[in-house]
Amino acid sequence: MFEIRDKPKMVERALLIGAYFDRREQAEAQSLLDELAELASTLGIPIAESQLVFVKDSNKRFLTGSGKVKELIARAKELECDVIIFDNSLSPAQQRAWEKEGDLTVIDREEVILDIFAMRARTAEARLQVDLARQQYALPRLTRMWGHLDRQSGGGGGSGGANRGEGESQLETDRRLARRRIDTVKRQLEEVKQQRLTQRKERQRIPIPQAAIVGYTNAGKSTLLNLVTGAEVLAEDKLFATLDPTTRKVQLPDGQQLLLTDTVGFIRNLPHRLIQSFKATLEEAVVADFLVHVLDASQERVFEFYKTTMEVLEELDAHEKRMLVVLNKIDLCSPEQRRAVAQHFDKAVCVSLKTGEGVDVLQQRLSDVMLDRTVRLKLRLPQAAFGLMRIIHEQGKLLSQEYDENDILVDAILPRRYESNFTPYFDPPLPARTPAPWESPAQ
Repeated sequence: MFEIRDKPKMVERALLIGAYFDRREQAEAQSLLDELAELASTLGIPIAESQLVFVKDSNKRFLTGSGKVKELIARAKELECDVIIFDNSLSPAQQRAWEKEGDLTVIDREEVILDIFAMRARTAEARLQVDLARQQYALPRLTRMWGHLDRQSGGGGGSGGANRGEGESQLETDRRLARRRIDTVKRQLEEVKQQRLTQRKERQRIPIPQAAIVGYTNAGKSTLLNLVTGAEVLAEDKLFATLDPTTRKVQLPDGQQLLLTDTVGFIRNLPHRLIQSFKATLEEAVVADFLVHVLDASQERVFEFYKTTMEVLEELDAHEKRMLVVLNKIDLCSPEQRRAVAQHFDKAVCVSLKTGEGVDVLQQRLSDVMLDRTVRLKLRLPQAAFGLMRIIHEQGKLLSQEYDENDILVDAILPRRYESNFTPYFDPPLPARTPAPWESPAQ
């Protein structure tokens, strides 16, 4: 990680490298390399140059061929770069080999993402999750930190630590401390998980439908939450602007109440350890009644981004939940592009969260998704039942009320689970049930 060596602000110039192994995947590799440039910029790392490299035969030691290694290192030094960033995942041995060959810092896409997550984490839970992922990433890479000490002998004969180099002894100490830290963080995260479970049970005591907003990073999830609920979640035009889940209550135009939760954005080649570490956060998507999947309709690779999110949801076993697809940023699309994207999804909602276009349709569709949960009631409440007005005000929406002598005439929308409380007061009342032929009349 950067804190092990240089801080991001001390990195002055970076050479980005994306290696691909099938010529049919060149366009995808270029797209990923462009995305890596955005990730690096999010960390504040200036980019000197990006190079896409075709590798015919993968090299176990360097990933690329040894000739290409020399060529790329020479180019990095010519550009006065102090770091090489690979879009590919590098093994600890490959990182050590590159750094030894070029005397430069070499990191990969996963380390960049981890550092962004560390920079963005705000709550104690998010910081613990990032810490766990970083410790697990760094553990097999500790060797390169102390390799320069391995040449120092530990003295004469003897066994055990007496004949080991200083680097090896320090390495063992650091590994032991890292494993201890990993165990501690896992234990703390389990405590957080239990706290979240308790909070969720409290919410379910007065059950309100819950939806989780999911989607590719920078698609507009936090903006949607802010616009619909009036929340003030950080919404920047940057990757991974939001790491911490935020839940807000919203009352829809027809009176239905809904809990909306913003979740961390997904990204292609998201490190598996991050999915594992952030399961406590992403659990909100698992337990939600339905998902609101936000897509940037202006992106050329919108379908790939959709696929990426669905793959992560599948890993969380949440991919079969009811889903409302929201196509955002339509103000940046031509009419033809909008139609072409919309026709790929069933009943997608086209919106511009920037201009507000389509937001009223979105709110109506959120209501439609929950139609089986609500009912509109016309009631005549006598004085003895006035206490039921509290349920209407707290759980539903009062459309109108007027007084008729000692009764209140009420028109309201309520969650269906409360309907039985009001059955005796329907206006007009339910028709009397006709006795079945086999039922004897009362004597």
